[in-house]
Formats: sequence, structure tokens, C-alpha cells
Amino acid sequence: MGTLTAIALGGALGSVARHGMTVYFDDLLGRDFPYGIFIANIVGSAAIGVLFVLILERGLLSEVWRSLLMVGFLGAFTTFSTFSLQTIGLLQEGRLFTATIYTIGSVLLSITAAYLAIVSTRTLSS
Repeated sequence: MGTLTAIALGGALGSVARHGMTVYFDDLLGRDFPYGIFIANIVGSAAIGVLFVLILERGLLSEVWRSLLMVGFLGAFTTFSTFSLQTIGLLQEGRLFTATIYTIGSVLLSITAAYLAIVSTRTLSS
């Protein structure tokens, strides 16, 4: 499989997974907060931390797998554009507190998830 095909396949799978997660968490927890994208961004950040160590540091998977998983799947699964649009929507609804919690929580928890995943994967794979 070529690199572009891998990215396209990963992107298709990642976008479907993100949509499924959004629908699931919206149905489960309601639509007062963008739970699906919030959770997808945190899970995706942790996943990219694991893949960073396994693929880029340890070389356990090929460049094609890196393209499929990191560029394609996670690029489509996590989405800053949707995050931005949802934040603007919350602000336009006058929900400043919710928008602030969503923005700060998304950034801090996603970075923390990626960091903890890198540290844990390094520890477990050494």
C-alpha cells in the first residue's frame, strides 16, 4: 500500500470513528456540552503519544503504518476545526463559562494525555 492510500484509508476510518463517538456520547450524555469531540481529542492525543514512541522512537511499525495511523486516522479522528466551531457556537449562545471550560479542558487534558502516553509507553516498552 502506498503512503497516500494509507493516509486516505486512515482518514476515512478516523472520520467515521469520530462521528460514531460524537453520536454515541451526545446520545449518552446530552448535547449541552460537546462531549464526543472533547473525548475524541483526549483519546486521540493519548493515542498519538503511544504511536510516537512505538513508531518514531522504537521503529516498530513502517512508514506506511505511521501514515495510516498518525496522519490519516488520528488526523481525521481528532479535529481542531470542529473544536473551534463548537467553541464559537457556545460563545454565540452566551455560554462563556462552558466555552472556557471546554477550551481549557480540551487543551490541557489533550496535552496531558499525550505526555502521559509517551512516558507510559516508553516505560512499558523498555
